[in-house]
Amino acid sequence: MNLKLALWLVWGAFISYVLFLAPPFHLDATLTLLKNILTFQWAEVNPIILAIFSLVGIWLLIYSGLLFIDGRMQKIPFWPFAIASVGSGVLGFIPYLALREPNQQFSGQKDSCLELLDSRIYGVILAFSSVIILTYGFTGDWGDYLQQFLSDRFINGMSLAFYLFYLLFPTIITDDMVRRRWTNPQIFLAVVLVPLLGSLAYLCLRPQLQTSTVRQESFSS
Repeated sequence: MNLKLALWLVWGAFISYVLFLAPPFHLDATLTLLKNILTFQWAEVNPIILAIFSLVGIWLLIYSGLLFIDGRMQKIPFWPFAIASVGSGVLGFIPYLALREPNQQFSGQKDSCLELLDSRIYGVILAFSSVIILTYGFTGDWGDYLQQFLSDRFINGMSLAFYLFYLLFPTIITDDMVRRRWTNPQIFLAVVLVPLLGSLAYLCLRPQLQTSTVRQESFSS
């Protein structure tokens, strides 16, 4: 199946699921949860739910480390979709993946923003933060989380969005690897088969992008 079509189908299916098949939406409970998270009243929040909420943000930052660079070479920039994703998560993000064209080149100079996103320290900070979040999350009440996952639309949709970010990552990593002349199939498999931590390790270890035009390569078999 054509990748673009598949991405639009995933986007439509996720919207349909959230609207028609997910558990009921509890406005008061959701607003209370968001208030507790945003005002740092974390003792009132199950650590698992707080961790998933935080890791969805980490996923957005992981993708930003690749797609702001990718957007430089696209007809459409990534930044409007990044802003949309802050409020809507994966729903505001998938359309960019479906609209972008495959591109394995980068030319021109990196501004200060791209320099930061391309730096290894960016990946290290995200990785360190994620390990802390995961460690904290595993101290939570799994029975309470499962009950909320099955009964609350916000918790249910947020949890599924976390896994969807992981499943979509292989659609963009190949282009980024070729830009960096790091076309190793074993590295690709290690990154895409290890949820979250593989993507973070990639940001920490990948070679920096050169500012000169990168010639297109293909993966060796």
